[in-house]
Amino acid sequence: MKKPLTLALAALFATGTAFAQAGTAVKEGAKATAETAKQGAENAKAAVSDQPEKTLHKGKAKVHKAKAKRHGENAKDAAKDTVN
Repeated sequence: MKKPLTLALAALFATGTAFAQAGTAVKEGAKATAETAKQGAENAKAAVSDQPEKTLHKGKAKVHKAKAKRHGENAKDAAKDTVN
C-alpha cells in the first residue's frame, strides 16, 4: 500500500522540479533577450550622440551585453538541468 503512494509522490516531485527548471530557463532566456534589446538601443543612441554621451551609451551597452551573456548562460544551464 505504501509503495504505490511513495512512487506517485516521487513522480509528482520530479515533474514539479522539471517544470520549475523549465520555467527558469524561459525566464532567463527572456531576460537575455531584453538585455540584448537594451544593448542595441544604447548602441543606437551612441551612434547619434556627441561626446561625452557617446562614451556613456557605449559603456551602458557593454553592461547590457554582459548581463545578456550571464542570463543566456543561466538559461542554458537550466535547460540542461531540465533534460537531465
